[in-house]
Amino acid sequence: MNMLVDFKQDPIQIEVEARRYLGLETPPARIDALLRIAVTSRSCFPEIEELTKDWVASVAVPAFNLIRQRQGVQNAFCALGTGVGLDALAAIEILGVLRLGITDVHDDVVTTAVRNILSNLPTGHGVRLESGFGDLLEPLAGFLTRYDLIYENLPNVPIADAERIAEGRTSAAHLPPRSETVPAFVQAQLLSLHYLALQQAHDFLRPGGAVLSMLGSRIPLAVYRDMAAQAGHRAEIYTFGWKAQAEPENVIRGHAEQQRAGYGPFHFYRVDDLIDAFQGVELAASGTAAFDIEERLAAKRLDPFQAWEAFLRGDQVGHTYVALRSQPA
Repeated sequence: MNMLVDFKQDPIQIEVEARRYLGLETPPARIDALLRIAVTSRSCFPEIEELTKDWVASVAVPAFNLIRQRQGVQNAFCALGTGVGLDALAAIEILGVLRLGITDVHDDVVTTAVRNILSNLPTGHGVRLESGFGDLLEPLAGFLTRYDLIYENLPNVPIADAERIAEGRTSAAHLPPRSETVPAFVQAQLLSLHYLALQQAHDFLRPGGAVLSMLGSRIPLAVYRDMAAQAGHRAEIYTFGWKAQAEPENVIRGHAEQQRAGYGPFHFYRVDDLIDAFQGVELAASGTAAFDIEERLAAKRLDPFQAWEAFLRGDQVGHTYVALRSQPA
């Protein structure tokens, strides 16, 4: 794998080995073996050197594999907040997607993602692509199509100044003030955008379709099911796992600031405690075991202030994550 990076150039060009990135046993059949990806200044940079930090590679791809095993091919797939489009390329390869919808906040991000997707499909493996930029699923309303699976990995942290969303990668981690009514407990746990996506999904799902939400689980698991129920869905913890905290200086301190402001409470853990709690748990069984694991970890919780102190002492700090699969009730 080679990275071709010129930090004076926008977008930056990188190369991603599809087999390694997707954890494939054989070369990919529906996408190119070497993915040439452009990354704009407004897109999150894929963690291609350390895949355990990359959300698509370490969280979405395993969930896609389980969906393929359990629910079969997902002909129509939507990537909500696609970024560079690696989530869509993963879905094409793993889920057998034939019709693809992608959205993101900014026009340049979506335009670049479209190029990234179409330019990395081998001859004879095209897909019908629907795209638009703007708010959540609204850019796809004009296509009058519905999807088998809507995948979302949306930001959590509110930002008071809506104009800052246009700056750099701000929109990848933050959401501007919203005018919609959102339940207080959803707002308190920084889940507003996930809730609104679930509400909109009713008009975009085929019968039997589902939303797959990627959630950095630093809150009680029951909140996710309650959130989905409030949005008119029944939800299951599809997979449950843990990650070492990426960018701990920013993320832990950021959650401490949010908790001081009245959000949360949020939970972190020492990595050694996470390893012990998840010992012997297979991914396929992790959703069913999630609440038992959460109970085992309860005594090991660190609030953001304790997590920051542990980090300063040199402890490796992590958090759990959830892939939540929701279907209209």
